[in-house]
Amino acid sequence: MFPIIPANSATAASGNDEGIFGYGNQGRAPYPISLTNLVSNAGVIATDVTGVGTARYDLAACEYGGDKGIFGFGTTSPGSYTAVTNLVSNAGVVGTDVTGVGTGRESSAACSYGEDKGIFGYGSGPTAVTNLVSNAGVVSSDVTGVGTARYYLAACEYGGDKGIFGYGTTGSVTGVTNLVSNAGVVSSDVTGVGTARANVAACGYGGDKGIFGYGGWWLSMTNLVSNAGVVGTDVTGVGTARYSPAATQYGGDKGIFGYGNIGQVCSMSNLVSNTGVVASDVTGVGTARHITAGCSFN
Repeated sequence: MFPIIPANSATAASGNDEGIFGYGNQGRAPYPISLTNLVSNAGVIATDVTGVGTARYDLAACEYGGDKGIFGFGTTSPGSYTAVTNLVSNAGVVGTDVTGVGTGRESSAACSYGEDKGIFGYGSGPTAVTNLVSNAGVVSSDVTGVGTARYYLAACEYGGDKGIFGYGTTGSVTGVTNLVSNAGVVSSDVTGVGTARANVAACGYGGDKGIFGYGGWWLSMTNLVSNAGVVGTDVTGVGTARYSPAATQYGGDKGIFGYGNIGQVCSMSNLVSNTGVVASDVTGVGTARHITAGCSFN
């Protein structure tokens, strides 16, 4: 399923110092990959680490347990969806495949909530179904979805212990958002703010705020999320316009957008300060790809 290439999401639990980008599609056969790239507490992306687990793309990732992460769902080839997950230790080591729970799907999003748990939501279908992740990294069965069913959206944390899903497409792009309480309950639709688009990424910054960025067809705009979950209007983008990047927190209160598609897959990155300011392009490290995912750890 290539026509609209996803965002993914991936985000960060407050306080985590390091991040990880993993899996993705390198734009040529064999399309799915399972390699990872660690992000230091200074926002420096490391060279490729040989992947563990099923090679796939169009997946999502989030934090759990306060200092660990989880990659989940995605597609192994066009039309072949999976619900398999891989846990990430607090040292950034990716575990072997865990048998999937819930409906296999691609182009979903994920974020943490409640300070030590996570949630995967929405995705191909389109669907609005969600799956909660316990503080031990155990994924629950499907929870009936709330809000507009859509895919190619993104998610991040805000307010220290809550989350937000935003943007995506139903077949038509949207800017709608859905807040996630600190108990993992997804709220009904909130009217979208900013340019409706799919293929975005999102992460936390500043300890209690979030940012959606890039997406559409080669956009570099961002939208900040307040610590009350209010999405701001479009901010003129910094860096090369692209779609289907990933994002994660690092350094406790900062963020990073990485990888994506600029007409071809890329590995460039852009740092986000603890005030939500996006920096200019940093030369890419690691295998160029899109439809990857990221989360923080440690």
